[in-house]
Amino acid sequence: MKIFFLLAILASAAGAQAVFDIDASQSRAAFTIGDTLHTVHGTFRVTRGSIHFDPSGVASGEIVVDAASGDSGTAARDKRMHQNILESKKFSEITFVPTHVRGAVNPAGESKVEIDGTFTIHGASHPLTASAVVTASGDRLQTKAHFVVPYVLWGMKNPSNLFVKVGDTVEIDLDASGHITWAH
Repeated sequence: MKIFFLLAILASAAGAQAVFDIDASQSRAAFTIGDTLHTVHGTFRVTRGSIHFDPSGVASGEIVVDAASGDSGTAARDKRMHQNILESKKFSEITFVPTHVRGAVNPAGESKVEIDGTFTIHGASHPLTASAVVTASGDRLQTKAHFVVPYVLWGMKNPSNLFVKVGDTVEIDLDASGHITWAH
């Protein structure tokens, strides 16, 4: 009887509406892009975010990244990225607005989900799906999401030159931590 009761509690928690408030100081977006000489790694700062989702998979909210915070470790490359590709002064925020979560987020332990939504970069919005591993422990949640940004296809400039050919997609790994509230 106790096992049945415990399973009923867990099932109701897994079917609960939830709000994930992101702690920007504990979150970041890492990027990876290849060129003919090497692979470039860097980060962007997450400025804020909150995601709401329910058992049916409906999601809302927003994750915001500071476009001007992009740092690859090389000042000249970063200057080109901000001036010529991202145009960070003009388009200061990169956002993701979730619309649907496919898969269940367990109230304890690890879950694998797909998050559909709208990704806005360089002033244009695009549909995007991110694969995510979500780990819940008490009132804390950590999300590690991965997706690819086809920045050239989306109208941004490719920084390739005569000697260095840069890939036309960027791999993004979002690591977001924060507080989760389960509402029944």
